[in-house]
Amino acid sequence: MRRRKDLPLLEKVKVTDIGYEGNSVARVNDLVVFVPGLIPGDIVDIQVVRKKRNYFEGKVVRFQDYSSDRIEPRCIHFGKCGGCKWQHLPYNLQLHFKEKQVKDILTRIGKVDIPHIKPVIGASEVYNYRNKLEYTFSDKQWLTCKELSSDNEFAKDDAIGFHVPGFFDKVLDIRECHLQPEPSNAIRNLIRDYAHKNRLAFFNLKEPSGFLRNLVIRNSLDGKVMVILVFYYEDEKKRKGLLDFIKSQFPQIASLMFVINSKRNDCLADQRVMLYYGEDHLMEEMEGLRFRIGPKSFYQTNTKQALQLYNVAKSFAALTGKEIVYDLYTGAGTIANFIAGSAKKVIGLEYLEEAVRDAAVNSALNNIKNTCFISGDIRFVLNRQLMLLHGKPDIIITDPPRAGMHQDVVKSILETSPTRIIYISCNPATQARDISLMSGQYEATMAQPVDMFPHTHHIENVVLLEKRRV
Repeated sequence: MRRRKDLPLLEKVKVTDIGYEGNSVARVNDLVVFVPGLIPGDIVDIQVVRKKRNYFEGKVVRFQDYSSDRIEPRCIHFGKCGGCKWQHLPYNLQLHFKEKQVKDILTRIGKVDIPHIKPVIGASEVYNYRNKLEYTFSDKQWLTCKELSSDNEFAKDDAIGFHVPGFFDKVLDIRECHLQPEPSNAIRNLIRDYAHKNRLAFFNLKEPSGFLRNLVIRNSLDGKVMVILVFYYEDEKKRKGLLDFIKSQFPQIASLMFVINSKRNDCLADQRVMLYYGEDHLMEEMEGLRFRIGPKSFYQTNTKQALQLYNVAKSFAALTGKEIVYDLYTGAGTIANFIAGSAKKVIGLEYLEEAVRDAAVNSALNNIKNTCFISGDIRFVLNRQLMLLHGKPDIIITDPPRAGMHQDVVKSILETSPTRIIYISCNPATQARDISLMSGQYEATMAQPVDMFPHTHHIENVVLLEKRRV
């Protein structure tokens, strides 16, 4: 490996832009330098840590001057926590760079010929906008080099918080988080205090060992709260003691649950969630529709912006009431149920059988009778037999995970040949890739970015694809 002393120290470098994945961009002698954590206008000394043919990657070793656009971050964990990395950037500039990112990825990098990219739809609330957070217990708190070399004493060596980016076994202890409304912080911090007082062992992610493993907090717009405690092994006395304490302290908790997860990984998809107190779900309302949210249900984590997103998808679909719509990666059927009143029929396809059950329940809750939900791998479910049974789709809505769509799914979509495709994505890069694969038969006519995650570089984007005229 190249030794650090062989890599240059770049002095008084001015940051000029923010690029892909939120990395700040500077130029030195016609070479691009990518550095995390900066904003345009910052002037810094940069230690190059990786040298490529056409660019450098570096880290800041000294600030020479700060950008006039910088603002004070709200969170005490800013700079250490992997989330909310843009808190020092005013929200109007966050939106500017997100919109620019979408345009760059689609047109310059992805070579998608799209005539109209609308201005990004910003969030009305830039803090406390999430309806779900997941925390990890760790018996080894992660500390920065600066903290380790300081004279400060850290009361406990354990942590309940978020994973440090890139490290499965390192957890930052979180004392405050501005992503989810109260009582989220109060619940997490009181659980920490109770665990210390009662000597409940935090999880060791390497061995593994320990009693307390994960904490999931969900909330609805009407102020109801769901709490899920995940334990590594069963100890009824300790478990009941903690759950009873939580119940007694927080009357807002409408659903208190627990899981015994003795696997190596944290995934709860295959785990049994047991109800300890209250209901086994929360209820959320959107445009007069009610949605049942269980402990494993997929639901957009920014409820208010989800409404904006679904309205965009519905507008792009231009439904008249006569269309058959296929909703790929339907999850709990929120989009399918949202548009059902304007379509002839909506067929939702989803890999997870449990999500499909949630989707059907949501249709029943709202007395929606023109939906049908099918579970299975979309590569195989989206086939000729499906269309013989339910009819050929006039419109396809697809909202895949960050990795985008499998090539076989793209191929199946092209074979079904709908009039319009509405492609929703949280990753414009894979979205651009998939659109390019469909460009022979479809042209991208419009895009609408929607900001679901303020203070991060992430952006949701909706693209309308229309069938090319022969």
